[in-house]
Amino acid sequence: MSIVKINVLTVPSEQREVLEKRFASRAGAVENSDGFEWFELLRPVEGTDQYLVYTRWRDEASFQAWMEGSMRASHGAASGEGEGGERPKPAASGSTLWSFEVVQQAAPKE
Repeated sequence: MSIVKINVLTVPSEQREVLEKRFASRAGAVENSDGFEWFELLRPVEGTDQYLVYTRWRDEASFQAWMEGSMRASHGAASGEGEGGERPKPAASGSTLWSFEVVQQAAPKE
C-alpha cells in the first residue's frame, strides 16, 4: 500500500497568507512526479498555528526521488528568488516531517 508524508509547518498568523499564496503558485510542481498520488494543504481552524502538508505516494522510493529531484529544484535559488535575486524569507518558522504507511483505506460507495 501507499505511504503518507505529512509536513507539519509552524506558521505565524502574519505569514499565513504568504504561505498559502506560495503553495497556490506551485500548482503542478508535484503532480507529474512518478509515484505521486495525492496532495492537500490543510489550514488550521482553531487552537494551533500549524499547517499540515499532506502528500501520498506509491512507495518510499517515489517520495525520495521527488525529494532529490523536482522538490529540491523547486526550492532552489532559481525558483525562489525575490527582488534583487534574494530568496524570500520562509513563511514557516518550523517544520517536522511525519511518515506513515497506509494499512487500511476506504472510499465512498458508488
